Amino acid sequence: MVSFCLTVPEHVAGKFEMALAALLALTEEEDDGRMYGIAETFPDMGPGNILRAMRRRGDLTQEHLAEAVGTTKANISAMETGKRPIGKAMAERLAKALNTSYKVFL
Repeated sequence: MVSFCLTVPEHVAGKFEMALAALLALTEEEDDGRMYGIAETFPDMGPGNILRAMRRRGDLTQEHLAEAVGTTKANISAMETGKRPIGKAMAERLAKALNTSYKVFL
């Protein structure tokens, strides 16, 4: 059991009470024990989305990444939008350029 103490302005106390009651009701639902995979939890999170996020995290343009992995900006764009699959060889080159595991792109 964990205790929380909140101090909130009096004029919003009722809203907080209702929100906490709703949260507590969620915790009382039965857990079916099932584990949910990443694809099921985040259905729109494909290799292209991951590639775009990793590229942006590295503060790289599509042109700079394309140059680093030996392909064209158009190919990077096509991979990011899911119009072109990312094969293992390309995943390995992308991983090296983005300092991550190639497996995140497969």
